[in-house]
Amino acid sequence: MQEFWESFLQLLDAEALIRSGGFYLVIFIVFAETGLFFGFFLPGDYLLFLAGLFCSSGLLSVDITTLCFGLFSAGVLGNFTGYWFGWRTGPMLFKRKETWLFKRRYVVMAEEFYHKYGGPALIIGRFVPIIRTFAPILAGIVRLNFRKFVLYNVSGAAIWVLLLTLSGFFLGREFPQIINYIEYIIIGFIVISFTPILIALIRRKLRLNKKAGEVKNNNHSAI
Repeated sequence: MQEFWESFLQLLDAEALIRSGGFYLVIFIVFAETGLFFGFFLPGDYLLFLAGLFCSSGLLSVDITTLCFGLFSAGVLGNFTGYWFGWRTGPMLFKRKETWLFKRRYVVMAEEFYHKYGGPALIIGRFVPIIRTFAPILAGIVRLNFRKFVLYNVSGAAIWVLLLTLSGFFLGREFPQIINYIEYIIIGFIVISFTPILIALIRRKLRLNKKAGEVKNNNHSAI
């Protein structure tokens, strides 16, 4: 069990993943996080940033053009996989048995986000953990027009990958010493990325408590 937990923690260590697995492992992680429902816990935003940073310093042995194209392709193919999965499984995902890894509230939260923003959620959601995993699945569940899905998928992947990867690359090239502050960079990305999730969970909890209170008051009034 301890060995499994240590392996799981290593999956969350973007720096270690890039250093040990290199280009192809980074590509697979981006694909898994954007297309497989169990990949929501994988590092996304700061993985792209660090990949660009390591590319500029030579720690990732691939040129920036190949890196961006590979990440873009993985992001697009990942969303296509998620869309197909949602199309095939439909509402069954909401009935899936909960495990320590899969929680139904993640799907519900992504559903609320998708209904709020519609198709553009596929673009906005690229920058929000959990949402970027489940948004394409929900697009498949609601049978979003495929042409619109392709547009949102491709444009979202391009914006997400190029913005974060090139930011890391150019910052690393202009300020090589930034690589000595990777821990702070990761913490900053985690705080920024998960703040919207935390706010959404708090709002949902307050909304449910309010509804429960209203039901209780109505029951008392009926008595």
